[in-house]
Amino acid sequence: MIRHLYIHIPFCHHICPYCAFYKHQPGSLANRTFVNSILEEARISAGEFEVQPETIFFGGGTPSLLSPTLITLLCEGLRDIFDLSKIREWTLESNPATFDLKKARLFRDLGITRPSLGVQSFHPRTLSTLGRDHSADEADEAFRILGESGFDNVSIDLMFSIPGQSLQDWESDLRHAIALNPSHISCYNLTYEEDTEFMQRHKKGELDANEDRDADAFYLALSLLEQNGFAHYEISNYARPGFESLHNQAYWSGSDYLGLGPGAVSTVTNIRWKNLPDTAGYTRAVLDGKSVKTEVEHLTDEDRRIEAIALQLRTAKGLPTGYIDGLYPVDSLTQQGLIVKKGDRYCLTYEGKALADPISASLV
Repeated sequence: MIRHLYIHIPFCHHICPYCAFYKHQPGSLANRTFVNSILEEARISAGEFEVQPETIFFGGGTPSLLSPTLITLLCEGLRDIFDLSKIREWTLESNPATFDLKKARLFRDLGITRPSLGVQSFHPRTLSTLGRDHSADEADEAFRILGESGFDNVSIDLMFSIPGQSLQDWESDLRHAIALNPSHISCYNLTYEEDTEFMQRHKKGELDANEDRDADAFYLALSLLEQNGFAHYEISNYARPGFESLHNQAYWSGSDYLGLGPGAVSTVTNIRWKNLPDTAGYTRAVLDGKSVKTEVEHLTDEDRRIEAIALQLRTAKGLPTGYIDGLYPVDSLTQQGLIVKKGDRYCLTYEGKALADPISASLV
């Protein structure tokens, strides 16, 4: 039974130079035919798999860009195709200035429970560096609107270690977010991804990377957020008690999930595939009854073990000992104070949290 559903909406008003997800400006493609193609893929999937979602995640792109008519068509169509009576969490990624009070109330009426607001920063200079097309005031107003619409579970995304961003700037962003009192805050370390403008500029030496800067910003977030009642339940994620992301926890635990839409990824019974990352091509193919699966991969037990190490060790819950017991690096990492055994799991120590990725790499 597949209990986690991801819908990829690739449309963005403005293409951020750091983002490597499949996305493009809406043009004429954000239309009823596009939504109908996602719903047709959903119908095909419902005939192929047992699907009863407990979590739904609208990601992108900017799903909140969809018009009220289109998002209503999409949500009501999914409800007609799947049994949504077990839904525990329905996330919508949204950007400031892409919705007003009326539209936010519509999100709520359609069953969405968890808006995730892509703020990234409240500093004009940092927002400019990131290519964001909203202001701090618009971010504040978007958060206020979501609260007025009845949402009690709102997440805010922030980014750190951005070129030109001082530690004081980052602290100011954190304190600004905390003052808004969201239920969840994600703090993402900027990384340079292939096929992005930032990677090209990084290779030219225009944008730097600095591990010490990364660590200082990471530990500042950890300290401030924990002091203010947020639990650090995954390396990049903090939540008020009871507001941890159920959908993302499903990914980290290795659960099956179904992805719909252009560029969406699915993992079902050790088979992983990516949908055609071409909105026009995806739409034509689905409506013509053709498969849109690409990059089909059959995962071995060793593949899943490696993924478990990389993902579960990042969580507060930790990694079951059976995945790495007996491996040579384990004793060394324990002696260095980077991991600790707690019952039947290994967890990162305070000192190990900033080194999650290299620690995982050493274990695979």
